[in-house]
Amino acid sequence: MRAAKYVPLIAVAVGLSVGSVPGLAQPAGQDRPNILFIYTDDHSHRTVGAYDESYPWVRTPNLDRLASQGVRFEYAYIGTWCMPSRATLLTGHHQFGVQSMRMVGPYPGSTYDPQQSPFWPSVFRKHGYFTAQIGKWHTGTDTGFGRDWDYQIVWNRPKYTETSGNYYYDQPITYHGGRTEVLRRYSTDQYTDWAVDFIGGEGRDESKPWYLWLCYGAVHGPFTPADRHKQAYPGIDFDTPADIFPPRPGKPDWARDFSLWERGPNGTPMRRGRTLREWTRQYHQGVLALDEGIGRVLRALDESGQGQDTLVIWTSDQGFAWGQHGFQNKLAAYDATIRSPLVISMPGRIPEGEVSPRPVAGVDLVPTIFAFAGIDLPWPMHGEDLTPLLNDPQREWPHPALLTATGRKYGSDTDVIPEGEDAYHNGIPWYVMLVEGRYKYVRPLVPDLEELYDLRADPEELDNLAVKPEFEDTLRRMRELAVAELREDGAGFVDGMPPVREPH
Repeated sequence: MRAAKYVPLIAVAVGLSVGSVPGLAQPAGQDRPNILFIYTDDHSHRTVGAYDESYPWVRTPNLDRLASQGVRFEYAYIGTWCMPSRATLLTGHHQFGVQSMRMVGPYPGSTYDPQQSPFWPSVFRKHGYFTAQIGKWHTGTDTGFGRDWDYQIVWNRPKYTETSGNYYYDQPITYHGGRTEVLRRYSTDQYTDWAVDFIGGEGRDESKPWYLWLCYGAVHGPFTPADRHKQAYPGIDFDTPADIFPPRPGKPDWARDFSLWERGPNGTPMRRGRTLREWTRQYHQGVLALDEGIGRVLRALDESGQGQDTLVIWTSDQGFAWGQHGFQNKLAAYDATIRSPLVISMPGRIPEGEVSPRPVAGVDLVPTIFAFAGIDLPWPMHGEDLTPLLNDPQREWPHPALLTATGRKYGSDTDVIPEGEDAYHNGIPWYVMLVEGRYKYVRPLVPDLEELYDLRADPEELDNLAVKPEFEDTLRRMRELAVAELREDGAGFVDGMPPVREPH
């Protein structure tokens, strides 16, 4: 049994007060930290200069500076797509544990029962925090204002489905559960302004510590950069991903011939009439306003004298592939499609400029936030408090990172794995993914091959070790570990998974 699931503070396990453990939040009182959680959308770690996988021409000075002021995680798996990732960060549960959440009506319409699926910011409110959310909402038409949030300026995608693609302009914005007005301005810039105003004290009780979840819509499709950045990155160049075109020997059937790209003149990868280079340039241009905006938000913290008292977390809901394995999307269990950037920073409390090679998951962030706030977990959660890793980013970490993809199904609706096409989401099957140390294991929840990759030796995940006899023992160990994790977290489908298919 992993103690962190049921006892959020490691101090409790050894009989110490919270304040006596280095790196942990202090007990409830005026010295509790503010918490700024910055959340970007479809934002690959490859777009950030601080990450080794970024192209040499990438320029993200503010995000790089944030990474230099805290701990950057090499391998962060927050979610598989927009809605389940957010549901995890509001509940501390994997997708299969988010009860009552379901998709209804036109996409992305959705609903949930707050009694069956409570969101944890309501707990922070009861413990004296002033809670706020700004930006994109993608988790039920009920945004929780007055229950989970004291302050909320929100683009409610599930409610206003006809504008669900308006990521950058013309968003219907609802202010604090009241009026809704259309935002004509570039959303990244406006969200930043609202966040800067909030940090400066506008609209909040300045006697309370605060939690702000700042949810940018960038850099989600249609990948629209700000006008000022549309000429950025001229003449860029990069290598075409090795497996952009099929076939891909050794991959599962669904992935072997998967491709969203066509061969254009001279073999140039094309998608919807544009080259891979054009798409990639535009995507990176869209990140520039994020970098500027996040820089402004962080400066507002420092200029208001709150920088030393604020825990900053920056990540994205998942990554996004541009050509890797034939993709131009997210969802699949490859690092190119779902691996997120993750930086956690707090001056004087968290080491600066450190990089942790230990894989972590989205479910781990919620217990970590509770630990820093000195608040006990209100219900069992699926993740681990990352405080020990923040104190010593290189330490051994016995907790693998688990991620599950069950399409558009949540909670008990995932107990029975569907058959046929219903077990696929945008051509990608339901799956279980587990990362431990250098190895990643993927089990499809359809009759198909497993996948096993050595992320150190094969970071592009081109060589599926699951089909190689010499890795049979490693494959069996990872398979058993994944099943054990699913059982511990209460996955209802664990005994109904289809048998694994042996290599030909």
